[in-house]
Amino acid sequence: MDGSEGGEGSVKMEECKQTLVYMWGYLPGASSEKAPILSPMPVTLPDMISGKDSWRDVSGGGCGFAMAISGSGKLITWGSTDDEGQSYVTSGKHGEIPEPFLLPTEASVVKAAAGWAHCVSVTDIGEAYTWGWKECIPSGKLICDLVSLGSFQKDTSAKHVPSVSEQVSQRSEASSLTSGEISPGDNKKAGEEIVKRRKLSSAKQESDGSVAADEFFMASPSIVNLGPGVKITTVAAGGRHTLALSDMGQVWGWGYGGEGQLGLGSRVKMVSTPHVIPCIEPPVSGKDRSSAIVLDGKTLSAQFSKAPGSYVKEIACGGRHSAIITDAGVLLTFGWGLYGQCGHGSTQDQLRPTCVNSLSGIQVKTMAAGLWHTLCISVEGNVYTFGGNQFGQLGTGVDQIEEVAGTSNLPHC
Repeated sequence: MDGSEGGEGSVKMEECKQTLVYMWGYLPGASSEKAPILSPMPVTLPDMISGKDSWRDVSGGGCGFAMAISGSGKLITWGSTDDEGQSYVTSGKHGEIPEPFLLPTEASVVKAAAGWAHCVSVTDIGEAYTWGWKECIPSGKLICDLVSLGSFQKDTSAKHVPSVSEQVSQRSEASSLTSGEISPGDNKKAGEEIVKRRKLSSAKQESDGSVAADEFFMASPSIVNLGPGVKITTVAAGGRHTLALSDMGQVWGWGYGGEGQLGLGSRVKMVSTPHVIPCIEPPVSGKDRSSAIVLDGKTLSAQFSKAPGSYVKEIACGGRHSAIITDAGVLLTFGWGLYGQCGHGSTQDQLRPTCVNSLSGIQVKTMAAGLWHTLCISVEGNVYTFGGNQFGQLGTGVDQIEEVAGTSNLPHC
């Protein structure tokens, strides 16, 4: 039939596009005999939502399991097995077939990330939820001097941030470790479906009376309380630490900070309350103001980077280091530096967010952080890499580490 004339008998052809997800690597529950998947394999949505849903995004990280987001805003996990211990608990006991991981909210998930010991997700109403090792789950709310931390140039109208007069709520270990106030009714639906406090060990270890998972895990997702008016837009999960970016361009952090990956200026091994990371020096009106961060009753000096920019637009977490990009396209890194993954020309740890000087004059568009290395792409499309290179992960043609940013052998992106 010729429909070129647009008459009654014409047929309108529309192009149909579908997002596909592929998996490869170590996903023991999704492969025979737990063998690594060496070539990309397509992943099909569960039967309960296939045909009326689609894939929206995939999430980085995940130790022995995979995580993605469906078009309808469901968090999907798969790939673990019941004898994989922590990954089995963290992923929600999901094996070969992708299944929804339910959260104690009806809001849609827009972003998610998985670390070595925990997961974190963000909903379309700006709430963050996290679960996994208890040391990765915030148990209180940290208050800092946001009078001096504020004043971002990004539109902050009608936004409220906690005042310095608010107090840190110290909670006992006997608490549920749920950072927000969720009533039993609100949590009931998800609680019936989510794996709660399962054993870490295999069936054999369980029969031997090993330690229960609830001594290490918070398997039921916990809302992260960041104070009134704070809305999170994206998150990043490191080995045992988390970064969250608000719609104001502020970066929040919590979890393990022993190498400086939380940007506090010191080696704080356990940060159980979210704090604002001082990334960009705010403009000062009138006389100079000092700023401080209160952590577990102790006051830490907040020293800002001189980085150009008014707010942070992107965040990333490596195994034990962190990276951010400002609205001016400046890359800052901090944390573990043993393999040069912070890009500052040394293998020293960086305890505060610091500009990567080797990228001076280069506007960075986006970046990613691996266990031992960092990768970024400039607005011109050039790829820069630095850090560990034992397996050729920098794409430089050699296997030696790079302590400063250098171009890879990749074509323009």
